[in-house]
Amino acid sequence: MRSKLLVYLLLSSLTFGQAAQPVTPAAPAPPMKADLPNAGDKAPEVKVGPDDAVITLKGYCTDTTLQGDACKTAITRAQFEKLAEALQPNMSPAIRRQLATAYSRMLRMSTVAEKRGLDKQPKFDEMMLFARMQILSQELSRALQDDSNKVSDTEIEEYYNKNLASYEQATFARIFVPRNKQPVTPSAKPKTAATADAKTAKPAAPAQPTEAQKKAGEAAMVKLATALQARAAKGEDPDKLQKEAYAAAGLPGSAPNTKMEKVRRTTLPTNHQAVMELKAGEVSAVISDPNSGHYIYKMVTKETLTLDAVKQEIRTTISGQRYRDGMQGFQGNVELNDAYFGPTRGPGMPPLPRGAKPPQQAEDPD
Repeated sequence: MRSKLLVYLLLSSLTFGQAAQPVTPAAPAPPMKADLPNAGDKAPEVKVGPDDAVITLKGYCTDTTLQGDACKTAITRAQFEKLAEALQPNMSPAIRRQLATAYSRMLRMSTVAEKRGLDKQPKFDEMMLFARMQILSQELSRALQDDSNKVSDTEIEEYYNKNLASYEQATFARIFVPRNKQPVTPSAKPKTAATADAKTAKPAAPAQPTEAQKKAGEAAMVKLATALQARAAKGEDPDKLQKEAYAAAGLPGSAPNTKMEKVRRTTLPTNHQAVMELKAGEVSAVISDPNSGHYIYKMVTKETLTLDAVKQEIRTTISGQRYRDGMQGFQGNVELNDAYFGPTRGPGMPPLPRGAKPPQQAEDPD
């Protein structure tokens, strides 16, 4: 957003520096320590004063009587930094150099444009009006953000006490049982002993299970998950049970690690968040997800993070919510004439080609 705004801010600031003073000769640079007696190896930092020129436009000046080398316009450090800070506080040196180059070009171009009367065209006023609206909108957004950032320690503490459950942190052992079994790939067999070649034989494609086989496999994995949950509740090693689950699913040797550390309620899927209520050593019921499989959680440890540990997180949460609430009144509640703008396109719907007409809806048969 700020990069787009930069153009409009520059447009509105083109007159800045046009009445700049003629170049003031810069003070001679201090001699390097290497030129001084008993000087060290490190040269002193060259300082640029607020009235020193940082941009010099040669051949550009407001005084038309000046010619040749006498026609120069200087932008001082104070003038340039005023612009840079207005556009983006704490601008990096690389961006400042880009801004200086763009500003120098636009300063020259805007002067020529004014001489040609381009600022007198009706569309210029409309463009400036829109640029002003955009700048003001951006400044309001920044002001609302600044207001939102004013969160007191008392407000943070109150939010923490009201949302203690959100700051519980747990370590789990989680067993995952895949929803489906992997199809078995049959071994490739040569047709005859004479044509057999173990090196060139291609493995057969995996057999595609029938719908009945799929359902039977899913039912078997549900039964397995129930059995593993009962065994976990009796104290069996979750890692051992996880390996059994993957072996039964046709995935031997790829069982995931069951340990989950620093788990917060908000980092869990919504239908898994109830496991945060478990006590140390307790095992959850089987939680089934139709898209992936079955999950079994065993609580290892649980603690509540201190206020100091989550203070900045809470500050960011409150600030973000306040900003969204502040912006809510400026969004939505707008009616657009579809006869003029065309119907609203759905997500991902490409725009119509230029000149193309929207497809006509099919009429219902009588």
